[in-house]
Amino acid sequence: MRILFAGTPEFAVPSLLTLCDSPHEVIALLSMPDRPRGRSRKPIWPETKKVAMEHGVPVFQPQDLKTPEFEETLKSLSPDLIAVAAYGKILPATVLDAPPLGCVNVHASLLPSYRGAAPINWAIAKGEKKTGVTIMQIDEGLDTGDILAQREVRIGDEETAEQLSKRLSRDGAQLLLETVDRIAKNEISPVKQDPAVATYAPLLSRKDGEVDWNRDAEEIRNLVRAMTPWPCAHTTLGGKNLKILRALSGPGQGEPGEIVSVGGESLDVATGNGILRILSLQIEGGRIMDASEFMRGRRDLREGQFVGVA
Repeated sequence: MRILFAGTPEFAVPSLLTLCDSPHEVIALLSMPDRPRGRSRKPIWPETKKVAMEHGVPVFQPQDLKTPEFEETLKSLSPDLIAVAAYGKILPATVLDAPPLGCVNVHASLLPSYRGAAPINWAIAKGEKKTGVTIMQIDEGLDTGDILAQREVRIGDEETAEQLSKRLSRDGAQLLLETVDRIAKNEISPVKQDPAVATYAPLLSRKDGEVDWNRDAEEIRNLVRAMTPWPCAHTTLGGKNLKILRALSGPGQGEPGEIVSVGGESLDVATGNGILRILSLQIEGGRIMDASEFMRGRRDLREGQFVGVA
């Protein structure tokens, strides 16, 4: 089949590579525009654009999918199918209706659970033990289309959102190819989603990483894993922002936010239930370091201090 692939970040790369290496023809890449980054504000290519250029795949990066110019481009490409993985824009009806076989999407959850922009992060934050990938037919709703295929994946006890994303991107790529092959053979039996059991995973904001020390230690540990690498679980120490990058939970008592131990390998902070043992962190203006190294360099750090205090 002639496939137009739409995807932008690292998560989409395995799906693009898998389709490029398949018997199907990837006729073009649709990605978000280059974005200026860093102090120089130099435009940086999306990860998928780099792969497409290496494979001789034409790249289109429209700001707006509803313009007559893009409609003409889409018409000239004449795709049989549009395959999407973390593109970054909602496809309008004019795009959804263009390919005769429709548009399919790689979604990183077991739909209808965790519809939305950040399913991996919220699954970990909620303490889920399993998740998966879904290939769905795209409609005009928010991840509401028919399910074409699913694969369940266990979430590791220490796995971060970044690590799980890499695994799911690979599993999603393989499941996408299997689904595309079945679509080509007309072997697909779509399954309707049950909206009554749907849950949502909204786009992350920096505030989502703010630690509430009244919560259980295990809940905060899950937050640390879920918010890596962005926006990071964070609190304050001595008026400075403190990012928590790796932590364990354990038994213990103290007032929520109270530092109860500054020795050993972890900086231990009491929560609403249990102790959060911080193993890796970054103070505002400093570098990432192990808690033990951080504590050795902070003579002012003592038990009885509180984090999270403005």
